[in-house]
Amino acid sequence: MTVTPRLLQRRWPRLLLAAAACLALAPGLGRAQEAPTVLEAEGMSGLPHREVVLEREVQVTRGDTVLTADQASYDIVEDRVTASGNIHMTRTGEVYTGDDLDLKMDTGEGHVTHPTYKLLRSKAQGAAWRVDFLSRDQAVVQQGTYSTCEGPDPDWYLKSSKLSLDTGRDVGTATGAVIMFKGVPILGTPYMSFPLSEERKSGFLAPTIGMTSKGGLEFQLPYYLNIAPNRDLTLLPRLYSKRGLQLGAQARYLGQSYSGDTKMEFMPEDRLTGKNRYALSSTHQQRLTPALSFYSNLNLASDDEYPNDFPNTITTASERLLQRHVGFNYAGSYWSASLNANSYQVLQDPRVPIGRPYDRLPHLTLLTGRQDVGGFDWSMRSEMVRFWHPDLIRGDRFLVQPRISYPILHPGYFVTPSLSLHASTYNLSNRPDNSPGSYTRVLPTLSIDSGLIFERSTSFRGKPMTQTLEPRLYYVYTPYKNQSVLPSFDTALADFSFSQLFSENRFSGEDRISDANQLTTAVVSRYIEESGMERMRFAVAQRFYFNDQRVVQAAGSVPGISTGGTPGGSRSDILLAASGQLTSKLAVEASLQYGHGDSSVSRSIYGVRWNPKPMHVLNLQYRRDVPAALELVDVSGQWPLTSRWYGVGRVNYSLRDSKVAEGVVGLEYKADCWVFRVVGQRRPTATGVASSSLFVQLELNGLSRIGSNPLDVLRNNILGYQVVNQP
Repeated sequence: MTVTPRLLQRRWPRLLLAAAACLALAPGLGRAQEAPTVLEAEGMSGLPHREVVLEREVQVTRGDTVLTADQASYDIVEDRVTASGNIHMTRTGEVYTGDDLDLKMDTGEGHVTHPTYKLLRSKAQGAAWRVDFLSRDQAVVQQGTYSTCEGPDPDWYLKSSKLSLDTGRDVGTATGAVIMFKGVPILGTPYMSFPLSEERKSGFLAPTIGMTSKGGLEFQLPYYLNIAPNRDLTLLPRLYSKRGLQLGAQARYLGQSYSGDTKMEFMPEDRLTGKNRYALSSTHQQRLTPALSFYSNLNLASDDEYPNDFPNTITTASERLLQRHVGFNYAGSYWSASLNANSYQVLQDPRVPIGRPYDRLPHLTLLTGRQDVGGFDWSMRSEMVRFWHPDLIRGDRFLVQPRISYPILHPGYFVTPSLSLHASTYNLSNRPDNSPGSYTRVLPTLSIDSGLIFERSTSFRGKPMTQTLEPRLYYVYTPYKNQSVLPSFDTALADFSFSQLFSENRFSGEDRISDANQLTTAVVSRYIEESGMERMRFAVAQRFYFNDQRVVQAAGSVPGISTGGTPGGSRSDILLAASGQLTSKLAVEASLQYGHGDSSVSRSIYGVRWNPKPMHVLNLQYRRDVPAALELVDVSGQWPLTSRWYGVGRVNYSLRDSKVAEGVVGLEYKADCWVFRVVGQRRPTATGVASSSLFVQLELNGLSRIGSNPLDVLRNNILGYQVVNQP
């Protein structure tokens, strides 16, 4: 211990100087932390080996603990300080003030009366009748308050008869707690816990209150269990005023070689339907060895109407095919394999029913290949699938597809000739005439992909750039083979797009191989900054057919899908696209499909995004799709209305139907230490059926969010949305 008297009383000079030497041998100090205790004051008196009395501008320092007061006494034997008058103490990121203090310096135990306190790490503060220090990390606030608002009159605070603060574990607990907002009690609970930092902890989460047109008033009180640093469980009981009690849970886990997430819901005897309602969603990934991994994705629901009646839970309103998928993947040096099983549950929309996809039970795929073997690249894909359906033709499909190519690559051009062979065999059962059938199909395909790359120096808005001009030719030849006797297990006509123009097959899946004697022409021009960032891109492409397309349709094709032109024509529609980040604030995009036959635009998309600064974003998009009978205007954005109020919303308006297809509208208020949100959403859950939801949330920074959470809705609907109280 070091004694530094600012003014020594003249009759005590020898005694006090001796005290400095004696205090170093005090018994209490031997049990304390290694740092010495430093006493400073304008006046000191007492017995050096027993007690030192300090008066006027007192300061006691030990390690990171610094105490100032008007007067104090230090018990050398007990290593204890008692102080009074203008108490101010800092320790381990905490600040306390008060009238009187008693503190054991080595253990940090003690108390302070009529204190105020600040937790610098979490920017929290409060006041109390008394604070008891249990250790250097633990304190109990008696008859006190807690708030992350600054100032003597916070907008919100937690009032509690007993408030325990554990800065070591970053946990706060309160008994007899009432949350006061603007002087009005808004929530009371006999017990609650909350984090003092961003770390996870067990305890009740803030209740959520919302409303939907399908379930009425909703109330949920989650309980979070932090089982381990890599495991947790959230219990999610939810009460619907119209339907009853729904029990739910979510379990998450994460290990060095595995991870998973399982959600489940169960409602016994829904009051509106009289049936048990349930849903499950579970995913798991695991690396069994460095080369072998396992994965699963399981989903189910009790009935077709589950997404309509519970649109904000496990199943989304637009999800009608629930996948069940398990499998293994193996990755070797030059080959890989996958073995999986895949099935679906169809949640039918009675107004627009959809066909049940085939189950794959099982599905084995083998891939192998090498690059640059004497200049050649080669690969081979093999597949074995068993397709099962309760009503339709079933069968096994075996496929082998070897490929060899010879890439010729240079800085200014490339040419890649490629030759592949598609060989497949079908063994069918459950045919209408009960006669199993076997079919074999072998088709070769020749393709040549080539292009030129020109560059020149230019500038855009005063910035030096490189402009490219990249013409490309892609030729494909596949002879015709009649495939009408083959089933369509997983095949449909692919949508017409830029990527499809540079593919060998006009169909998705393997049951139809399109005949081809065609050439795709395209030109791309890009503006590239010196940093490598692409500032603008322009593209145009069209396909020319040298023979009539004879394999033109697959059973089960999607109605209204764009084929890119009339079957049998000599050329496809023209695709044009342009996109660019014109400034750091403004981005635009446009694409259209122009039909040369009728000189009309069958599909087009135009969009613009303006994002001048954080939390200032406006999105506008126009979409027209003649084959799908769609014409939509989509407007969304987040914009400050005043310095505190923000407007958020999205409107997806159908010009053909003259009605809002989907909409979100809301307001956010950002105060210094809290945020208020009110958001309404209307979205389709089935053909001609929509569900409306109302979200009202009060977020108390550093404590909890009270009400129903609209943040996921805003993120999913507004491109560029930012949470207003986060940097």
